Parts: sequence; C-alpha cells; structure tokens
Amino acid sequence: MPVELKIPPSAMSDGRACELIRAWAAHGGLHCSLNPGVWPEDKAAIAWGVLLSDVARHVADALSKTYGLEKQETLAGIRSVFNKELDRPTAETTGDFA
Repeated sequence: MPVELKIPPSAMSDGRACELIRAWAAHGGLHCSLNPGVWPEDKAAIAWGVLLSDVARHVADALSKTYGLEKQETLAGIRSVFNKELDRPTAETTGDFA
C-alpha cells in the first residue's frame, strides 16, 4: 500500500488548486490534516458538506469499479453510517491545528 496517494492530474495542472483534506488510518484510528480556512466563514459549512457528499459518491463509484458493488446501494450504506456517526460518534475528535 502506498504511503501517499497520487495527486490527480487536473490538480497538478491547475495553478490555483489547493489541498483540502488528507486522512490516514494509523494506530487504530483516523488521523486527518485539514485546510479549514479555504472557504469564507459564511460559506464554509455548506462547502464542506458538498465536499463530503462528493467524496462519498467518489468512494461509492470506486467501490463499484473495484469490487463490483452496486453504487446506489453502497452510497445508501455510506449515508446510513455517516448519519449514525454524526448522531452518536464511536470516537471523539481530538487533536490540534498546526
């Protein structure tokens, strides 16, 4: 498994591209680096909501292509767990911003 994923070609070719999130599974948990200030404060919650929904759809598509899973069924499963985790997290968020 690679330590870092490849940067998409369209991000490489766009001089205005910026990284928004990185996520790792390490030491039995999720570890993230975020760029929370990329959008104005009054638009940040909406923009991050769109980003997370786009990521979910990309994951469902990738699982469909990799394992042959049905996209809509997979997305429904992701949505179900996402909503449950928001309502009753299985782990607390911790950490600081660098």
